[in-house]
This record gives sequence, structure tokens and C-alpha cells, in this order.
Amino acid sequence: METKIAMSDALQGLRVVEFGAYAAGPAIGKYLANFGAQVVHVESRERPDGFRLQYPPFKDGQVGINRSACFGYFNDSKYGVTADLKTKEGIEIARKLCDAAGIVIENMRPGVMERLGFSYDTLRRTNPGLVMLSTSNMGKTGPHAGHPGFGSQLSSLSGFTELIGESAGPPNLLYGPYIDLIAVAYGGAAVLAALDYRRRTGEGVSIDLSQYETGLQFLSAVLLDFAANGVVAQRRGNRDSVADPHGCYPCRDGEWIAISCWDAAERERLKQLIAGADLADWTRNQNARELMQRLQQEGVHAAAVNTMKDLFSDPQLAARKVWQPMEHAEVGVQRYRMTSYQLSETPGRIRRPAPLLGQDNDEVFNSWLALDTNEYQEMTR
Repeated sequence: METKIAMSDALQGLRVVEFGAYAAGPAIGKYLANFGAQVVHVESRERPDGFRLQYPPFKDGQVGINRSACFGYFNDSKYGVTADLKTKEGIEIARKLCDAAGIVIENMRPGVMERLGFSYDTLRRTNPGLVMLSTSNMGKTGPHAGHPGFGSQLSSLSGFTELIGESAGPPNLLYGPYIDLIAVAYGGAAVLAALDYRRRTGEGVSIDLSQYETGLQFLSAVLLDFAANGVVAQRRGNRDSVADPHGCYPCRDGEWIAISCWDAAERERLKQLIAGADLADWTRNQNARELMQRLQQEGVHAAAVNTMKDLFSDPQLAARKVWQPMEHAEVGVQRYRMTSYQLSETPGRIRRPAPLLGQDNDEVFNSWLALDTNEYQEMTR
């Protein structure tokens, strides 16, 4: 019979070093930190995370290195250090961090870590059990491995953009780094699988994650239709091959409701409710949430279309503690987003606000690396 070891956190004692920026790499580290891993986000003052200065919103609309709510959203619960990887000393201390870590996460362009002397083969010489996750647009191999870009480009390459919009109009971009965050879910699962492998074998693992490829799973039906029947899927607005009606309809006070009927019986139930009226005319003067409840009670698929404001007051999200407030030194109170799953015995939580640039240098470099005082002061200088 196995002896159970009492743990307050699922990833207690796990150390993670993160060389990356924006969403694709840091969001993986955030999820690990939410469940108790000690995650260190490495930046430099010369090259900070791009979310710090390039993406709003900023506190009071003023751009500042520690005023970005977007940076905070992807980096809560972590420690933040600075190391200039263009200097010999910066490289040296970053190597020491990697030697002290169980996981290294990076989302730089393929080849960058190798040029810095941080390839997996190099790092595992002094840390043989290391798990290293490299996530990039295209992966490390193939003719387009060096392809740069952000979420909008990846969504377009992955086929989503071609399918969004009216048939007579142009393709439409998805909002935000959609493909990045699909890759994040894959990355988190891959890291946990690698940890299990290391526990069983003692061996480290190198993971090469292509963000481009992860997006394809959501196109399985149309990919299959082409592979089997030669059919190239086309844009058709909100129309669906099965559901009818299937769309968004106006409600009172500028609100909207999404309605879809998936079989003849459901369509008949909706027909009885609207009593011959045009569906859009019938919804137009009704409260979206009250109408949603009424339709659902009658067995019709319906949901109110939430705004960003609605999400922060949604009782379902509040009950599951999705939004967890923390006081940030410059932003003030920010509601950070907890992951969408929980563990019964070792629940996760938001641990601390996102770090100021370099705020944890003393704590991390001294507690993780036990540097000599004079050595650390010289490195700092």
C-alpha cells in the first residue's frame, strides 16, 4: 500500500524558470504557480516583457513598466527577476537558475536559446532531470520554423480566419491571442506528463510545442470533410449545417441573445413560443437574461451575450472564485483569473500579485542560489 505524503499544494517544491513574454509561455507558468510551483519570470530592464509596455490597459491610462493590467493577467502568483542575457554575468546567473530548477519554459523564436547557450542538451549536462518546454509559432523544425508572429497571424494560418464572416464578405480576425491560449492548455498538460515520466524514470524531457498545430484540433470536422469528400469549408456567418435558427438576436437595452435549435422538436417548441412572430421582432423588446431563462425552461438552447462588464458580475464565476482580488503596488486592486479547474485535496489559488520588474532579485537569487554576498553585490553592480 502506498504511503501518502501530506501536501498543501499539488506542485509544492517544484521550481520553474521562465524565459518568455506575452501569453504563450507565461500563461503556462501562471497555471503551475496557481497550484504551488515557485515560478520565476526572467526579464531585463533593457528587454522587459512586451506586455508591460505595449498592450493596454494601463493604470489611469498612463503607460509604465509596472502599470500594465495585461502583464498582470498572465503573471500573477510568480516571482520576477532581472538578468541581462547580453552580458556574461547575466548568462551566468541565469544558468545557475536553470540548474536549480525542475522546469524551464521558453517561448522565444527557435534558435535564440541555443545561441545563448541554453539549449536542452547544454542545460541537462548539469541538470539531467530537467523538463524543458519550448513553445513557438511553428515548432523548432520544418521550413517555416523561424516564422514570427502573434495570435492574429496564427489564427489565420490555422484556418480560423477563413471561416469567420459572411459568405459575401472578407475573412474576419479572431479577437486576441486565441491560438496562443490553446497551446497553453497543451503545454500545461505536456509539462505534467513530463513530470510523471521523470518521477518514474529519473529522466528529463524536452518538449517542442507548435502553437500553429494546436489550433487544428478545433477544425477537425471541416478537415475531415475535405479529407473524405474534397469539400473546402466556406464562410457563412452564423449559419449552421444542422441547427436552425442559429444566431444572435437583439434584445432590450442594446443586449443580445444567442438562440439555436438542433432538431425538429426543438424548433416546434420555439415556434409555439413566438406564436408566428418574426424571431428578431419577438426578442427585440425582451430582457436578454429573463428570455434566456424562459427559453431554457422550454427546452430551447439559448444564452445571453455577455459583455466584459457582465463577466465580472456573473454569479456563476463568482461562486467558483474565478476572479480573485490582489493589491498590486502600482495598479492597485486587480482581479486575477484563477484557472478553470480545481483539485479537491490541493486546491489552487492566486498566490500573489504580478511582480514589479525585478522585485524579487534579492529573494530568488539568494534563496535559490545561495550566492556569496560579495559575488551577488558584484553581479548586481
